[in-house]
Amino acid sequence: MDQQCTTLSSFIIEENRRLGDKATGEFTGLLNDISIACKGIAALVNKGALAGVLGVAGSENAMGDAQKKMDLIANDLFIDALQNNGHCAGMASEELDEILTLPEGKIRGSYLVTFDPLDGSSNMDVNIDVGAIFSILKAPADKKDPTAADFARPGTEQIAAGYCLYGPSSMFVLTTGNGVNGFTLDTSIGEFILTHPDMLIPETTSEFAINASNQRHWEPAVQQYFADCLAGEDGPLGKDYNMRWVAAMVGEIHRILCRGGVFLYPIDARNREAGGKLRLLYEGNPMAMIVEQAGGVASTGYKSIMDVVPNGDPHQRVAVIMGSKQEVEIILSYH
Repeated sequence: MDQQCTTLSSFIIEENRRLGDKATGEFTGLLNDISIACKGIAALVNKGALAGVLGVAGSENAMGDAQKKMDLIANDLFIDALQNNGHCAGMASEELDEILTLPEGKIRGSYLVTFDPLDGSSNMDVNIDVGAIFSILKAPADKKDPTAADFARPGTEQIAAGYCLYGPSSMFVLTTGNGVNGFTLDTSIGEFILTHPDMLIPETTSEFAINASNQRHWEPAVQQYFADCLAGEDGPLGKDYNMRWVAAMVGEIHRILCRGGVFLYPIDARNREAGGKLRLLYEGNPMAMIVEQAGGVASTGYKSIMDVVPNGDPHQRVAVIMGSKQEVEIILSYH
């Protein structure tokens, strides 16, 4: 192995050195905890049926979605990694009804973590990309156990966000507010290695990702944009488009980070009262931070996702339109 390779751990340490006297090592330890959970999940995802982790668990999460076996296993791996080393004060998971406080006797750290432990888990049964998404906030200094209100902060208050993609290779993508960097898991040494420094989303694109089966429920603005994309170079947008759909937000956003595009999960007639389909804390905010740090735009169609004021419900939903800057701006002009 090249001795000059930068591991995730060494990269985070260097990032912390920029903070000078403010760096305590606690943030480095927290990200290391998250990476350990992701490595454990990667090992099981790669084994698939050999590990007996495919199929449904026979339960539902807080939003009524059927849980897969790996949803629950991945959730437990995140909790185990985060509650034992004194870096985290509390956590919120898409798979849990309530905010999770640490057991009595565990050291409380300075950070709050939200996570979707296995985004796109239904893809596992057919061996297609899945992933984990996480977001980090500062914990209140004067509380032993944080409440849902402590997590109810706009995305602009995130201090870090990232995801781990489990595909042909496992990749850990991270922003700490200073650009976006991607690390590939080298299974021979058990380390994430920096392979995609300073990831930037191309400003223009001719790719969009949307679940077209929901077309009849969309707002007129999205209906019109979709129709104009299908019209190709003869339509008002003047170019031919390709449509993609992986059914896992991590996979969609990773493709956009690598080669541009837009991802839409817009508000529609069925979820208007709820505010959208995807979860603000576990999907919308962390992915919005990553996309914006990579030069893209993340919007609900009407405002920046990270400016959405949480309503106190840890499972609040939001509409999502994000990706290449110029294309998102075109979509917003339709709105």
